[in-house]
Amino acid sequence: MTPLINRRRFFHLSGAIAATTSLRAAMTGSATSPENVARPSLDAIVARIRPPVFAPRDIAVTDFGARPNGGVDARPAVQLAIRHCNATGGGRVVVPRGVWDLVGPLHLLSRVHLHLEDGAHLRFVTDDPSRYLPVVLSRWEGTEFFNYSPFIYAYQAHNVAITGAGTIDGNAHDTFVKWRPRQAEDQLALRKMGAESVPVAERVFGAGHWLRPPLVQFFGCTNVLMDGPRLIDSPFWVIHAVACTNVTLRRVQVDSPHLNSDGFDPESCTDVLVEDCVFRTGDDCIAIKSGRDQDAWRIGRPTENVVIRRCELNAPSAGSGLALGSEMSGGIANVFVEDLRMGYVKSAINFKSNLDRGGLVEGVSLQNITVEKADILLQVTTGYHGYRGGNFPPTFRGFTFEDIRCQSADVPISVVGVPAAKVQDFTMRNLTVERAEKSAVVRNVRNLRADNVVVGGQPLAFAADID
Repeated sequence: MTPLINRRRFFHLSGAIAATTSLRAAMTGSATSPENVARPSLDAIVARIRPPVFAPRDIAVTDFGARPNGGVDARPAVQLAIRHCNATGGGRVVVPRGVWDLVGPLHLLSRVHLHLEDGAHLRFVTDDPSRYLPVVLSRWEGTEFFNYSPFIYAYQAHNVAITGAGTIDGNAHDTFVKWRPRQAEDQLALRKMGAESVPVAERVFGAGHWLRPPLVQFFGCTNVLMDGPRLIDSPFWVIHAVACTNVTLRRVQVDSPHLNSDGFDPESCTDVLVEDCVFRTGDDCIAIKSGRDQDAWRIGRPTENVVIRRCELNAPSAGSGLALGSEMSGGIANVFVEDLRMGYVKSAINFKSNLDRGGLVEGVSLQNITVEKADILLQVTTGYHGYRGGNFPPTFRGFTFEDIRCQSADVPISVVGVPAAKVQDFTMRNLTVERAEKSAVVRNVRNLRADNVVVGGQPLAFAADID
C-alpha cells in the first residue's frame, strides 16, 4: 500500500509503529537502564535476522513490455510486473542485462523480490521532478512529512527484496543534487513543524519545494533484504530504512560522492544486519539514527539491535565512516560493530548529539577496526551544534572501543561531553594511532576506562572521571 492520495489516513502511522517508550522517557533518556534490561548478544541478534522468503517463480519485466538500452520509458512495464507479482502470490521480478530508463519512481510491494541480473542498469530519468509526484510519506533528516517519492520506495511492505549484481543509478548529479543550495528555507520550515507538533498530514512539500528524496527508502517494512546491487549518483541519502524490522544489507556497493549522500541510514529500526558491503560516499557511510527532537519523542521508536561487520568504508570529502546521530532522539541501543576497514575518512567513528535532542544511546561495542587516514579517528560529543536552547540533554553511556588501529589521524581521540550531558561508562582498549598531528581531547566523561591506548608511540593515561 502506497500513501498517494488521502494523507490523513496515514497520520496513524506513528502510533501504529511506535514502541512503548513514553514521551518523558525519550526526552530525558530514561527509557531503559543497564540495571533492568537484559541486553542481547551479537550472536543472538544475528540468529533471529532472517532474509525474507519468496514464492519460487520468476516474472520477467520483458513479458510486460519493458525494453532495454535507453530511450524508452521502462517504468510502466516494470511497475506492472511488480503489481502482478504482488497480486498473484509473490515471487521474483527479473530485470535482464541492459540499460532500463525509468521516468519516475518504482514502488515495491509485499512479497516482491526485485532481481537485477549482472549487467542490468536501472537509470532514473530526472529532468522532470514532477514525475516523482504525487507525494508520499517520508522522513527527512529525522522529521516525518510528505515529499517527492524516493526513486525506489516501499511502504509498509512485508517480505521485500532488491538483489543481484546490477546497478541502480539515481542519475541525479545535474538535477536533484543541485537543489541543495536552495533547501535552507524548507529545511527550517520542516524542523519547525516537527518542533511545534504540526500534524504530519499537514506537512506537505513536494512541488515548489527543494528537499531532495533518497534513492531507496523502505518505510515501515518488515523482512527487508538488499543483496548485491551497486548504487550510484544518489539525489540524497542512498539507502534509508525507516521504522523497519528485520533488515539485511549484504554485498551492497555504494558509490555516490555528493554531499549528503549517506550510504545507509537505519532509522528507528529493529534487528538490522549489515555485512560485506563497500561504501564510497560524500557523507557518512553508515549513519545510525532514530529521529529528530519532538518528532522522534512523539513516535517513540528507537533503533536497536544492529550488527555491522566486514565492511569497507570511504568518505574522504565530508563524512564519517561510522556515525551515530545526530538525529537520535528516539534512542539507540545494542549496536555491535566489528571487522571494518576504512580508507580515507573525515571522521572514522563519529557519535554526535546535542542538548536539544534528548534521547538515550547505550550499549555500543566496536572492535577490530582498521583506518588508513582520518582527520579525526574517534569523536564522541553531546555538544554538537543545536538551535533551540539546549533544554533537553541526551544520555550517552556504555560505549566500548577495542582493537582499533589507525595509520594517521590529525586528531586521534576527541571525547567531549558537556556538564549537562557527560559521556558515561566509556572504555577504550587496545587503540593505536601510529601518527597524530594533535593531542587527544577528553572532557566531561564519567567512569572512563583506558587500557593500552597508544598515540605516536606514546601510551596515554586517563583518569577514571574527567571534567
